[in-house]
Amino acid sequence: MAAKHGSTGETTMTATPIGLTVTQTLALPALAGARIVAGHAGHDRVVERVNVMEVPDILPWVKPKELLLTTGYPLRHSPSPLTDLIGDLDRAGLSAIAIKPHRYLGDLPPELLAAADALGFPVIELPEGVAFDDILTDVLSDILDRQSAVLARVDHVHRSLAQIALEGGGLAELTAELAHILGGPVLVTTPDGRVLAECGAETVCHLPCFDAAPEDADHRLRTEAEQPGLTTHHGAQHALVPIVAGRVDHGRLVAFAGRRAFDAADVAALERAATVAALAVLKQLAVAAVEDKYRADFLRDLLTGRLDDPQSAAAHAATLGWDIGPGHAPGHSNGGITRTAIGAGNGSPTGANTRADATVTATSAATRPTPKPPTPDSRHLVVLVAELDPGQSVLPASQHALRPARERFAAAWQTVVAARDRTNPVAGFNQEVVVVLKTGDDPDPQVRSLIAEVSGTGGGGRRTFSTGVSRRVATVADLPAAYEEARRAVRMGRRLNGPGSVAHFDALGVYRLLSLVPDPDELRDFARQTLKGLAADGDPDAEDLRMTLEVLLDTNLNVAEAARRLHFHYNTLRYRIGKIERLVGPFMERPDLRLDLSVALRILHMRGL
Repeated sequence: MAAKHGSTGETTMTATPIGLTVTQTLALPALAGARIVAGHAGHDRVVERVNVMEVPDILPWVKPKELLLTTGYPLRHSPSPLTDLIGDLDRAGLSAIAIKPHRYLGDLPPELLAAADALGFPVIELPEGVAFDDILTDVLSDILDRQSAVLARVDHVHRSLAQIALEGGGLAELTAELAHILGGPVLVTTPDGRVLAECGAETVCHLPCFDAAPEDADHRLRTEAEQPGLTTHHGAQHALVPIVAGRVDHGRLVAFAGRRAFDAADVAALERAATVAALAVLKQLAVAAVEDKYRADFLRDLLTGRLDDPQSAAAHAATLGWDIGPGHAPGHSNGGITRTAIGAGNGSPTGANTRADATVTATSAATRPTPKPPTPDSRHLVVLVAELDPGQSVLPASQHALRPARERFAAAWQTVVAARDRTNPVAGFNQEVVVVLKTGDDPDPQVRSLIAEVSGTGGGGRRTFSTGVSRRVATVADLPAAYEEARRAVRMGRRLNGPGSVAHFDALGVYRLLSLVPDPDELRDFARQTLKGLAADGDPDAEDLRMTLEVLLDTNLNVAEAARRLHFHYNTLRYRIGKIERLVGPFMERPDLRLDLSVALRILHMRGL
């Protein structure tokens, strides 16, 4: 097989074709006495077919991975082109050339042998008594026998896995059976690398193809850097195959070599297994779609105040596995490397990043420490709203389509939140994802941690998103108000800080009041009428005076301090104050005007108005 070695101890290889290496070909009875006389470095090139050279211009009729047989007769009157022919055959992807030299060519030219050695293109010298038809029969028969054995093994794997799927088994059962057949660890991941199901993965998660993970987090396969086919990391070989259904990329099936190195039959079996895995994913997707819609409808009704009895709502949420009632429930967490939700992808990768988007229970060999839940007297609820930022393009990670960005984004949040505490409600509402978090006195570290895990290659893909967080509330009845606060916070945060902002409602200050104004035109009119000539957009003089005014207001009209911050002479600043007052009025004397000016300046900071 062809290999490329990197500086990090990594070797990337394509799947071994079903054929013979040049060395194995020479071991066939029909080639007894044949030997490689040049290009020994290419002894492991793969032979899949045989051709005979009958005319000088053979190139239009050759194919990659062919063994080309010749007596040299077509080139007997001009042996020098044979040297150039070696380079042409190598570029065409042929495996080797076998020549009977002595009858028509005599000894092979030294230039020919040197060219073959430089290219690593095997030149085989055939004994005089070897018949071409015997070579054709032996080589093709051996290749067909190997192909037949591979197909039989692939069919066995397919039948075994299909039977599991027909009996209702999921990804966990499929990975366990495949690990038994292949003799090494097997994983199913999302397109962005989150592990959905595995068997034996704890023995390989230290390899560089996985992201390093803290003790209480799962490892992620670096799918953005792992190509389909065979790859070796520091001596550990694995095969990766995409899981595709309906031209939609649902994830990756990865098998690590255990008892022996993988061959063509293993890769072919893995490709068949990926088809069965896609069927299992689609089956779970159908179930999850109904469950997710039911949960999302309930959470939407709860957060929009459509439910009359909050206590009954909390009880109903408990039947869905959500804990939003008074007090607290024992902590919930997942163990080991696997996830139990088919999660998102790049994404991504980004993300950039898709979810196979169902709920599937996968057994893990390792157990992660269970985080301590908050004590009853410190537990509060906050509502988090995350929205994809508009105006972004999605670059596909492969030739296969990804699931819609909104679905992948919601799936990423569901996967990440469930890994921390699956009793926290989370659902996707059209353009936004809503999470109800149980938190202590300061929710910010928990919120930042969740956002960091969803972002980028963490599952949400490479599309940016903005997040708004409500104030803490104590009861279910307060959740509708908290939901509105979070929605206003995410919109205001994006206006103030641009895409990717994180805004807490209780930290918005005066922007909390501005967010309550539903008409952007009203805000623009107020800013223009208050700032007058200073509100001119694109005018450098107006922008310069606005900055001077803002610094004056920030320093509580301390002219000396403002001059120091602006690097102006005191008299220069006094002159500028005069210019500003001629435009907007005597703000140095009128506190009410200063308040209006301060609010107007903040309106100008808001984007999208």
